[in-house]
Amino acid sequence: MRIVQVVVHENFQKAVQKAAAALLQGNVVVCPTDTVYGLLADATNGKAVRKVVQIKGRQQGKPLPIFVKDMATAKQLAKISLLQEKYIKKVWPGKVTLVFKSRGVLPKETGTTKTIGLRIPNHVFLQMLLAVLGRPVVGTSANLAGKPPILDSKDIVKQFWKRTYKPDILLDAGKLPRSRPSRVIDIIGSEPKILRK
Repeated sequence: MRIVQVVVHENFQKAVQKAAAALLQGNVVVCPTDTVYGLLADATNGKAVRKVVQIKGRQQGKPLPIFVKDMATAKQLAKISLLQEKYIKKVWPGKVTLVFKSRGVLPKETGTTKTIGLRIPNHVFLQMLLAVLGRPVVGTSANLAGKPPILDSKDIVKQFWKRTYKPDILLDAGKLPRSRPSRVIDIIGSEPKILRK
């Protein structure tokens, strides 16, 4: 696992380019987000998504959340009504993953054949990365399945150092502000349903 240091805003552009190049090559990147450290992979690359599942020790077929850069990208991946669009504008960009009926365009490894969880993150680095990359990314917390989310890059290194499956690159932003993973809200039905607070 290579460590790319992201400390101040001047380093963002260089780190964005490195992260985008790594993701396009099918690598898995640990990245700071607006919530906790996340595992990122190109959501259009089934092989890369499988690596995320292996690294996290996650159950196969369990849906993975997807980061998108804008509403246009969200509409390419999900069936979004005008009513849902009004709700979306209240919570995006932000720490809310919304569940929609899926268009089934992403690889089956993402677990998004029938429904899909999407989020536009409120985070400068991620927004720049999504814009440069030009495609959606899988974005799930970088802890092992069943373990608490991670806010400190040192804990990321400790967690993966001796494991068989590990991320390819860590974008090190030190210790992130205290936060929780995003809320998950299903808005397929007539009333929003909170799946995770």
